[in-house]
Amino acid sequence: MLLEIIATTVDDAVTAEKCGANRLELITAITEGGLTPGIGLVSQVVKSVSIPVHVMVRPHSRSFVYSETDVETMAAEIEAIRQTGAAGVVLGALTPDGKIDVRTLELLLKSAGDLQVTFHRAFDELEDQLEGLSTLAKYPAVTRVLTSGGPKPAPQSIPQIRRLVEQAAGSHLCILAGSGLKREMITNFIEQTGVTEIHFGSAVRYDQSGLQPINPAELRALSDCIQK
Repeated sequence: MLLEIIATTVDDAVTAEKCGANRLELITAITEGGLTPGIGLVSQVVKSVSIPVHVMVRPHSRSFVYSETDVETMAAEIEAIRQTGAAGVVLGALTPDGKIDVRTLELLLKSAGDLQVTFHRAFDELEDQLEGLSTLAKYPAVTRVLTSGGPKPAPQSIPQIRRLVEQAAGSHLCILAGSGLKREMITNFIEQTGVTEIHFGSAVRYDQSGLQPINPAELRALSDCIQK
């Protein structure tokens, strides 16, 4: 089981690695669902840990429908992120009618080069996620999809996540489940969905608050739980 942890600072990143994280998703503005972090932070985090760092590329939280200038900004950010030695980027874009914006996706993938690419929770705003997964399967550069299985938290979307895992089986895509997961439920969740990667944010922080630092004891307990 691969455990991805959200980091918002260098200290978060170092703590996460020490306490069992296998990969980091580096973001800023955690209360807005995550925005692109500053390039200085990206560089420092990459230098401070040995586990892979995947960096959020999201210029604002207004929507996942992006203007031409938004896309230019995202492409420039991706190229800067590549220079830091980060392992991947986390991105996504939708059309006004709620489908994957393949034109924007293709432009951003060109900038990403050989970086790993996660399509983020814009996926959870799609009207038809199975169709969306089929679309993403056409792009070998997209390596995983971060999803809660729709608009509800992941624990309330187990049947849909299971369907996504089954559809992705045999393809290059991995389903990364996140949003609303807790340590107490994670063993059953993994068994019921068949996921091989899980994503945690506020649930491993003090007071389960995104604005608090990572709680080492809670993250160690989670890591121990999923490695049993």
